[in-house]
Amino acid sequence: MTITSKKNGTALEIALEGRLDTMTAPELEAELGKSLEGADSLTLDFSKLEYISSAGLRVLLSAHKTMNAKGGMTVTHVNEIVQEVFEVTGFSEILTIE
Repeated sequence: MTITSKKNGTALEIALEGRLDTMTAPELEAELGKSLEGADSLTLDFSKLEYISSAGLRVLLSAHKTMNAKGGMTVTHVNEIVQEVFEVTGFSEILTIE
């Protein structure tokens, strides 16, 4: 998985490419751990994310809880496969998806 992070003031955008699964979720967790410092908003760009597993969902839920206290988190450009996972797991009711 490739993680691209851009910070514009207090707005953080992270784009993911590939698969967010058991093997790659710790990479995203580490990136969020260092990048969320000083961020008031988080946008996750999933335009190139092919798949998400329960390990990836756990990282998203943790980031969502952190960002709710700061300002908010948005997930953008979700493909059909990932959207179906969100709907089956109830994440579509929790996350702000654009």
